[in-house]
Amino acid sequence: MDFNTGSGGGSGASGSSGGAGVPPPPRVSGGVSGGTDFDYRDLVPSFVQTVREVLFNPVGFFRGIRRQGDYLNPLIFAIICSLITAIIGGFLGLIISLITGEGFGSAIAGLFGNIIGIPIATTIGLFIGAGIYHLLVLLFVRPAHAGYEATFRAVAYAQAVQAVAFLAFIPILGILVILVIAVYQVVLNVIAIREMHATTTGRAVAVVLVPVAIVLLLGLLLVGTILAIFAAAMSQS
Repeated sequence: MDFNTGSGGGSGASGSSGGAGVPPPPRVSGGVSGGTDFDYRDLVPSFVQTVREVLFNPVGFFRGIRRQGDYLNPLIFAIICSLITAIIGGFLGLIISLITGEGFGSAIAGLFGNIIGIPIATTIGLFIGAGIYHLLVLLFVRPAHAGYEATFRAVAYAQAVQAVAFLAFIPILGILVILVIAVYQVVLNVIAIREMHATTTGRAVAVVLVPVAIVLLLGLLLVGTILAIFAAAMSQS
């Protein structure tokens, strides 16, 4: 599994030391590092290969794929990754409802709701998420970067971890699997941003973790507010 951080001092150094407004040189699909874009026309073999490369050779994958020229394939790839866990979860719900004899209609509705809703939610989430990341790329990755499309492709392919998120349904180990997947999702996003924009690891970490920190802070503020309101209500009763 390749987590080499040398990109920050190699391609990252060259990318961040260029003149203002000069993007890093585009990468060619299937380059020397072995990265190859997903191709929906060769659906199953290409999907399996892409998931394997992203999960076990993320540096080589993101270092070798194109930065521009194709929104469709990364989007389809991310949607498939999200659908795998959603459909497996839906079928497990159906099995449980058949065993217990309860909630079969709700399980059917949930399964078809996932099949219809997940692609829509994934598409919207990817474009918005990539937009948020790219605003931070503009802030931290200077003077040069590879553009919004490179950020979108980075975020989309990093969704490969969602293809194995169904492992969270394993009894007892579920919480541990969720934690591992969440951490590895952050790691993949950092590697993807770093390699696609030819920047340093530190700058990529800032791009990825600033939104996480903001969400955590807002969550803590919300919890604190709810606890304060509850304490005030209890003191008056």
